[in-house]
Amino acid sequence: MRSWRFWRNFSLVLVAAVSAVFLGGAVWVSGQNIDKLAEPLPEPTIIFDRYGQPASKLRTSKVVPVKLADVAEPMKQAIIAVEDKRFYSHRGVDVSALARAMWRNTTAGGVVEGGSTITQQLAKNGLLTPERSFKRKLREAAVALKIESEYEKDEILEMYLNRIYFGEGSWGIQAAASAYFGKKASELTVAESALLAALPKAPSRYTPFRNPEGAAERRNVVLDLMKEQGYLTDEAYAKAVLEPIRLNQAKGNDPLVGQYGSYIDYVIEEAANVYGIPEAELMGGGLRIFTGLDPKAQRASEAVFADDANFPPTGTDGITVQSGAVLTDPSSGAIRGMVGGRGDQSSRGLNRAVSIRRQPGSAFKPIAVYGPALDSGYDAESTLYDGELDIGGYRPTNAGGTSRGQISLREALIRSYNVPAVWLLNEIGLSKGWNMAERAGFQVTEEDRNLSLALGGLYKGVSPLQMAQAYGSFANGGVMRQAHAIRVIKSKDGNVLAKAEPVETKLVSPETAYSLTLLLEEVVERGTGKRAALGRPVAGKTGTTQLPDTKQYAGKEGTLDAWFVGYTPQLAAAVWVGYDKPDAEHVMATSGGSSPAVVFQAIMLKALEGVPAAEFAAPPGWKAAVTVAPVPWADSGWKADRGEWRERDWDDDDGDDDEWKEDRKKHGKERKGKRERDEDDED
Repeated sequence: MRSWRFWRNFSLVLVAAVSAVFLGGAVWVSGQNIDKLAEPLPEPTIIFDRYGQPASKLRTSKVVPVKLADVAEPMKQAIIAVEDKRFYSHRGVDVSALARAMWRNTTAGGVVEGGSTITQQLAKNGLLTPERSFKRKLREAAVALKIESEYEKDEILEMYLNRIYFGEGSWGIQAAASAYFGKKASELTVAESALLAALPKAPSRYTPFRNPEGAAERRNVVLDLMKEQGYLTDEAYAKAVLEPIRLNQAKGNDPLVGQYGSYIDYVIEEAANVYGIPEAELMGGGLRIFTGLDPKAQRASEAVFADDANFPPTGTDGITVQSGAVLTDPSSGAIRGMVGGRGDQSSRGLNRAVSIRRQPGSAFKPIAVYGPALDSGYDAESTLYDGELDIGGYRPTNAGGTSRGQISLREALIRSYNVPAVWLLNEIGLSKGWNMAERAGFQVTEEDRNLSLALGGLYKGVSPLQMAQAYGSFANGGVMRQAHAIRVIKSKDGNVLAKAEPVETKLVSPETAYSLTLLLEEVVERGTGKRAALGRPVAGKTGTTQLPDTKQYAGKEGTLDAWFVGYTPQLAAAVWVGYDKPDAEHVMATSGGSSPAVVFQAIMLKALEGVPAAEFAAPPGWKAAVTVAPVPWADSGWKADRGEWRERDWDDDDGDDDEWKEDRKKHGKERKGKRERDEDDED
C-alpha cells in the first residue's frame, strides 16, 4: 500500500511539474525579460604603452567575454558531456533528466539533484535567484523554454560559457583558461578542457591549486564521459588521461591586470578628470587607452623602488621612509614612468608621484631664481652678494653660517648657497620668480609672495610630477609641455573618444634654457648632485628642507624632505624621499639629499640602457652673454636696509616692508630678530 501511494504521489508531482513548465509556467515567464542575457558583458579596458603593445587591463570582475568560435572544440565537447549530453536535441528542458531529478528529490525529501540543462543553468545564473526550491526549479524550466524559443543553440552555449563560475574568482571560460593554465580559451587541450568542465559543479572542492589529486580524478570522469559519448577516440582518451596538470603559477591572475599600478592609477584619474570618462565605462566598457608609458622606464622605476638599499633604513618602529618618482619626455610631455610609493601599494591608493605636496627646497632655485635671472640679463659669471643679509627682518644663511662676500652665479647655484639666491631674487624682483612659478604650473598663493620663495618655501608645496614637468622645459628650449599619460582613448569599436592636446607654455628663452642646463650639468659634475651622474650628459638639482625652528624639533637635526630633479635630452625625472607624516621621531639624516640622487641615478641608468647618449643642443647662434656689472657692497657685515641701497619692492610697484612683515606675522612666519637656517644642499 505504501509503495503504491509513493508512486502515485511521485507521478502526480511529475505531471504537475511538467504541466507547470508547459502551461502555468508560461504565465509567469511571460513577464520575464530574457533580453538581458544578450546584453554585453563588462569588457576589460586595455591600456597600451607608447609602442602600441598591451600593458595593463582595467575591469570590475574577472568576466572576460569570448566568442564561441574562439573556444577550443574539446572545451565545448567536455562541458556538454558532463553538464547536458542531450543539449543539441532538447528544447530547454530534458524531461528524462527532470524525471530522474524529481525521483531523487522526492525520495530524499528535498532538492538534492538539479537535473538542469545548460539552458536551465543559464536561466538560473543570468536571470533567477539562487535558492534551492521546487518553485524556483519550475521557474527555471519555464525560463529555459523561453530562452530556447528566442536563441540558437550556439548562442546559448556561448552565453553559458561566458557566465558560468569556474572558481579562483573566474567567471567565464576565457578567465578560467587564463587563471588555471595561463592561456587563451582557444588554446586549451583535451585534458585541460576536461578539468575546467569538471569545476562548475564544485569549484572549491576540485580546484587543482589545493586538491590536485581530486581534480585529476574528476577530470578523468569527464574524459570517460567524452569517450562514451563519442567525442574522443581510444588513443586521444589514453593520451589525455596521462597528461600531467600544468597550472599557471600566477594562480589565476591575468598578467596584465594590476600591472604598473601607480601609472595605471594615474591613467584612470586623468581619463576621469581631464576627459570626463565615467569610471563604470573605464572599468568595464572595453575601451582602448593609448598612453605614453615606456615599459622599460616603468619597470626600471619599480625595480629601484623594490630595492631597500636605495633608501634610508626603516626605523625600529617599522615606519618606512617613503618616496615617489615620475619620468617624462621633455619634448612631448608624455609621462614615461611613475611609482607612487615603496612597499605594497593598494590600488587607487596614495600616489606620491602626483598627490603629495611638499616643499622642494633648493630644487626650486632654478625655477624661482636662476631661470628668471638669466632671462633678465644675468649670466653664469655675474657676481652675486654672499654675506650677512637682512631684508626686512628676513635673514637667510648658508649651511654652517659661512659666507664668501661675493660669488659668481655659477658657483652659487652649483654649491646651492642660500644667501646669493635670496639676494638675487630680491634684485630681479620677487614678482618675476613668483610669476615664473605660476606659469610653470605650481599652485603659488599670496602667502608665497616673500623671499623664502627662493629657497622653495611654498605654502602649498609641490609634487614630483610638477617638478619633472617644469624641469623638462629646460631640456626643451624653454618650452614646457603639459605632462600627460593618455594619448588617445578609443571605444571598443575603434571610435576616437578623446585625444591629448597638451598645453605648451614658454617659461624662458631658448638661450636661458641652454645656459641653465649647462649650469645644472655642473651641479651633477662637481656640485651637490654628484651622486646622480650617469656617464652621459645630465643636468639636475638637489633639494632638502630642514627642520622648522619649533619646540617639537628642539635639539633635533635632520631633513623633512629630500629631492632630486634632473634630465637628459630624452628624459626628465623627479624623485622625492621623506616620511608621510614626519615628526620629531621620523626625520631623515641631514645629508638626506643624497638619497633621491641615488634613486634618480639607478632609475635613469636602467631606463636609458641601450639608448644612445645625446648632447644638449645649443640654440642657433648661441653664445655666452655679457656679464653684468657687480653690485656694490662693503667688505663685510653688509646689511640691506632702506637708504643704504635700492631694495626692490616685493611686487615691483607697491610693495612695502611693513606690509610684508605684517603678512608674515599673519601666517606665523615672522622671522625678524632671529637668524633662520634655511635649506642648503651642500653635503
